[in-house]
Amino acid sequence: KADFRSWIKCVKDLRWLRNQVMALLTEESVFRACMIPMLVPCTGFRATIFISPLLFGVAHFHHIIEQLRFGQDTVFEILICAALKFTFNYFFGVYSAFKFIRTGHLVPVLLLSYQLGVLLFLILLFPFTDPAFYGMTPICTLRFHQKYLNLCSKDVQRSYRFRMT
Repeated sequence: KADFRSWIKCVKDLRWLRNQVMALLTEESVFRACMIPMLVPCTGFRATIFISPLLFGVAHFHHIIEQLRFGQDTVFEILICAALKFTFNYFFGVYSAFKFIRTGHLVPVLLLSYQLGVLLFLILLFPFTDPAFYGMTPICTLRFHQKYLNLCSKDVQRSYRFRMT
């Protein structure tokens, strides 16, 4: 019941929809289906496989502005994260470009992107999401414990006490 509510909450969140649904469709459409057919006549197949991912990686730098605006991390942490994301997106882009050129269809690339997202989620889910890994007490957990209730606002405390009884 609670999991269904959290999914409903995510689907109603425009930022989540942009990052999880629309980004996949637009990125693959723009960087594979539109850009690769335009680059191949100018650079050839091999060069396109290595050039288009550079543009794909650079396009993700807009997340730096978003993170700075929301004050999520220090500037150094944001830049390190951006460099790692660029590297990952470049190598993923090379394989996606190869797959698109090889098959000539967008569907295999969309499936690859979806599979990679699910795989990374499952691999990184444990241990990287465990608060003990970072040496901190979790503020929000999937398994709600009574000892964390004092970290929440009074409204949340009342809500959880109501559900737990």
